[in-house]
Amino acid sequence: MNTKRTIVFLLAFVLFMTTTTSFAQRNGADKLPPIKYQEFTLPNGLRVIMHVDKSTPIVAVNVWYHVGSKNEVAGRTGFAHLFEHMMFQGSKNYDADYFTPLQEAGANINGSTNVDRTNYFEVLPSNFLELALFMEADRMGGLLEAMTQEKLDNQRDVVKNERRQNYDNQPYGTAYEKIVSLMYPKTHPYSWTTIGSLDDLTAASMDDVKAFFREYYVPNNASLVIAGDFDPKEARKLVEKHFSSIAKGAAIKRPNVPMPKLDKEIRVSYEDSVQLPRLYMTWFGAPRFTQDEAVLDILAAVLSAGRGSRLQSNLVYGKQIAQDAFANNPASEISGLFQIVSTARPNKTLEEIEKEINAEIERIKNEPPTADEIARALNQIESSTIYGLQTILGKADQMNGYATYLNKPDYFGAELEKYRKVTPADVQKAAQTFLTDKRLVMSFVPRPKDKEMPKMNQAANQQASVSKKEKSAIDSSKLPKPAANPKFTLPTIEKTKLSNGLEVWLVKQNELPIVSMNMVFKSGTTADPQGLSGLGGTTASLLDDGTKTRSAVDIANEIQSIGARLSTGSSTDSSGVEMLTLTKNFDKALDIYADVIQNAEFPEEEVKTWRSRALVSLRQRRDNANAISNIVYNRILYGDNHPYGVTSSEASVNALKRDDLKRFYSTYYRPNNAVLIVVGDTDMKTLTPKLEAKFKDWKAGEISPMTLPNAPARDKAAIYVVDKPGAAQSVISIGQIGVARDNPDYFPLQVMNTILGGGFTSRVNMNLREDKGYTYGARTGFAFRRGAGPFSASAGVQTAVTKESVMEFLKEIRGIRGEIPVTQAELEYNKQSLIRRFPASFETVDQIAGQLANSVVYNLPDNYFAEFISRVNAVTLEDVNRVANKYLTPDKLAIVVVGDRKTIEPGLKAIEGLGSSIVYLDAEGNPIQ
Repeated sequence: MNTKRTIVFLLAFVLFMTTTTSFAQRNGADKLPPIKYQEFTLPNGLRVIMHVDKSTPIVAVNVWYHVGSKNEVAGRTGFAHLFEHMMFQGSKNYDADYFTPLQEAGANINGSTNVDRTNYFEVLPSNFLELALFMEADRMGGLLEAMTQEKLDNQRDVVKNERRQNYDNQPYGTAYEKIVSLMYPKTHPYSWTTIGSLDDLTAASMDDVKAFFREYYVPNNASLVIAGDFDPKEARKLVEKHFSSIAKGAAIKRPNVPMPKLDKEIRVSYEDSVQLPRLYMTWFGAPRFTQDEAVLDILAAVLSAGRGSRLQSNLVYGKQIAQDAFANNPASEISGLFQIVSTARPNKTLEEIEKEINAEIERIKNEPPTADEIARALNQIESSTIYGLQTILGKADQMNGYATYLNKPDYFGAELEKYRKVTPADVQKAAQTFLTDKRLVMSFVPRPKDKEMPKMNQAANQQASVSKKEKSAIDSSKLPKPAANPKFTLPTIEKTKLSNGLEVWLVKQNELPIVSMNMVFKSGTTADPQGLSGLGGTTASLLDDGTKTRSAVDIANEIQSIGARLSTGSSTDSSGVEMLTLTKNFDKALDIYADVIQNAEFPEEEVKTWRSRALVSLRQRRDNANAISNIVYNRILYGDNHPYGVTSSEASVNALKRDDLKRFYSTYYRPNNAVLIVVGDTDMKTLTPKLEAKFKDWKAGEISPMTLPNAPARDKAAIYVVDKPGAAQSVISIGQIGVARDNPDYFPLQVMNTILGGGFTSRVNMNLREDKGYTYGARTGFAFRRGAGPFSASAGVQTAVTKESVMEFLKEIRGIRGEIPVTQAELEYNKQSLIRRFPASFETVDQIAGQLANSVVYNLPDNYFAEFISRVNAVTLEDVNRVANKYLTPDKLAIVVVGDRKTIEPGLKAIEGLGSSIVYLDAEGNPIQ
């Protein structure tokens, strides 16, 4: 449940939203595929919208309540977000955790809250549609009958942990709440954040909470979208069956406050535990769905969307005074804010950055954007719109948003037209009108190391209850039974080979006019030479920073001009170049794509720029407790002589030269070390000659086999502490070296891990989050690689219960080995969860390409996907017990804790058998005294 998750409209890519009338007239606007739907309204006011899409046998159920944090009042903030959590805690006819039956059905289930609305969704196999509708109806109509003080107290603890994780323990994490409190009057409903005041939540009574629910969680303040593979007639019957008896609520009173204004500039500065200062410049913008919003979106795109944008080309890559710079326009229902944010490079000042930003603002006030700037942005937004139609959840959420705010579920095309009306003169005028000297200029600067951290407020810092929630038998007798299993047909894979030996795999998908290309190279960061850690990753990241005929800016601008997406990257075992494009632009996209793959030049200036930015990133890494934990954990497990244990350092970054990049590239980026995966709206007859023409001169090379060294063996368990003074949370990572991807126990391990910590209803999450309230989320997982990757159990936990959290993790790891035996019912539940969510992993072209990429990298058999379900089904209770005991060894675990040593040390020292020999490390994993 993510309070930061914004409303997902087709046009949510606000940095790219821009167009001009002249460009649209000259080139012709893309027509969206029709989004057909039916709708009806129940007598109680519930609006129901249905959209059929039978491309995958899954269905999305998406409910919006038109209530967000703006419906709260001062002194009673955070209620909307708290109810997002409470809505998963049980209701009248199913008084238990909502994830339990839905995850068994293979559902993706969650919710989110923002200032204007709260939503809940399930994406699950289509034969479980009635289950999702039953659950949504029961919590809409019967939540209060199952609400208890115990549940409320527990979820308040979870919310506090969410705040610590997403705000207090993040670098610059409290910036947004400071911005809204400064920009808006205290009485304005946007002057507080969605997570609210923890003091308000702590002080709230059950009567307060119930009153809020009765006012806003009513059918006449909600809309329901069903999208996917279903029969609309049958769906209507189910909706009427489960929702019709819910009583209609009173008419909703909406906040109606005037758009605020600043009468002067506000300048403030705050200290934070960060390495680099950051500048936030904020103006009042325009409300959502106004024409001014569209113009300001375009202005944001011109300023910062892409390598060739004005702020990027000036501050980041030109004068190189900023590590980053971006503009955005987060509009909401009754107001909007326009922001420019930039982080200073070392030895550069925020005053220098502000001066350059002001110059760029004045420039656009004096001269409108060019036709090319507008054209690139237009193609980006139009293609992004089509890409967004691939998932039923995306469409359902967008239709719900349009229905809630505009009463127009099919507003997709009209939204595009709003941007097509914008002219360069409009953008210039918007800069003149909105970006005035009436603004907020806020700085976050590094806190002096010798300065004590500010104390957290009492509500945020109080210890979570250590008592376990009382569990009662779950009554699932009223849950509807699923219909017959739908038929799922795996996509057909066609294979061919070009004259140079490049293998090509094709999956035809004709639902939308898009094509995905993924060139998968079978070498990754494990091929880095000793002393040059990061070489493989850097090679991949710089591929698109210049070829023999195109500069980095040329590539970025050409990609934007056709609305395509190009990404390069690497992992331990592979590297890849991915391209997503509209079918109509395939030839142009392929030309750029083939050029980047075959003709990367790694220009010296780009390498220098990369090096300076990389060194700054390494410095910023020290701000992030999760990044520190990951670095230290891997180094402890693998040491300094294994590629899984080393990461980029200042020494390796400085040692890396252009010749090293060229050598790595010429060695591993060869057709005989790659497979090109193409998924989308094309066929092999059309595709093959185009690929042959573009790749015929790309020559094969000799690829040296890679042999991984043996990882060091652990002989005992130990605790390792990295001190992060004043940390709002402790980040815990516990585990050991796991197994390789080709291990014959892969499927039993997947099932065992799903039980232990692989999902919301897993043992560790239900224990540490739902029962204890120690964390916002706890998890376990195996990193399956060519070599034995790490197994880890991890969570960000409240500082005050660090010791207790470590002990609960250890208890669960011992438990899965037999101290808390896995039951047959638990086994079957988790096997069905894995099996039933399998079809949803083939919904988009990129998902299909990703599945096939794993097949390439790990040499999976041709029948792997066809046998996936049967292999999971074949896992027995004996298999789970065997692999748990074979691969999890509690007496040899590494326990890494990144947190405030002064606070957590006494508790950790009290852990029997472990606390007497704690090892203290710095943020890079080096021992300290």
